[in-house]
Amino acid sequence: MTDLPETPLTPTQQRVVREIVAIAKKDALGVGDRLNESSLATRIGTSRSPVNVALRHLNAIGVLSYDANRGFSLARPPVDIDEGLGVQPDDALYLAMARVRLANELPEIVSESELMRRFDAPRTAVLRVLSTMQQEGWVERSVGHGWQFMPMIDSLSAYEESYVFRSAVEPAALLSPTFVMKTDEWLALRKRQQHVAEAGFRTMSPLALFEANREFHETLADWSNNRFFSQAVRRIHRMRRLIEYRQDRAREPRRQDALEHLAILDAIEAGNMRFAATLMRDHIESGRHVAEQAGPSFGVQRHGDSQRHDLN
Repeated sequence: MTDLPETPLTPTQQRVVREIVAIAKKDALGVGDRLNESSLATRIGTSRSPVNVALRHLNAIGVLSYDANRGFSLARPPVDIDEGLGVQPDDALYLAMARVRLANELPEIVSESELMRRFDAPRTAVLRVLSTMQQEGWVERSVGHGWQFMPMIDSLSAYEESYVFRSAVEPAALLSPTFVMKTDEWLALRKRQQHVAEAGFRTMSPLALFEANREFHETLADWSNNRFFSQAVRRIHRMRRLIEYRQDRAREPRRQDALEHLAILDAIEAGNMRFAATLMRDHIESGRHVAEQAGPSFGVQRHGDSQRHDLN
């Protein structure tokens, strides 16, 4: 079973492929470990049909192996798998649209035809990217015509405000009386952050780096077992996508982020939650400082500033 699907993956199927790769990393699976179609469908929250297509796709590109008796199993170490491998041929278009939107050079409501002309892309590619953005929560179909961009963190002022909010919420989540660490998730998080710190900060795509960072912060918020912490952290990270993607050239801070993530995980594992909360607050404040220093590279302006920064 090595044939690629006859037609390109749909946005839903692309998402499921990314989810399967993320699960393999999160669960710290090894070469030869099996992936159960039914279990994956339940965890991802979809039917078995797109999971089956995704598994066959991953088999076709060498990420999984297939045996008639054992089914699908991992053929490569998860840390060696790029989340975008064979999954998102539209990454360049996605990032181009994100950067232009971040620079406020796209209107709030835009038509597919406008995007096709602006980026010299076929309608099918534009629709795939818009569908991905819709799944991520920062664009919706307009009631009348076209597509509408949702409010995002798209200025340095808003970015700084997000750090103030996070420094209040995320350390508090660690001190929640209902906080419970999940050992399997802790092990998977630590393995993934170790990979980022050792090599991934140089080799991973900006989308993959963002996902590794998002997974860390959202998982810790989930361990609080407080729906309001979980929802708040998920929402703020969804809104940070655009400006985070602009940090592709700033690689060294990604390594430092991962090292700080590892220290927080170690404090949690030791049961020292006050220290973990302090480390989290310091980590967020450190990120805020880096963002302030790197501001001009983001291609955005502070509200009220007259200077615009080139996307390049």
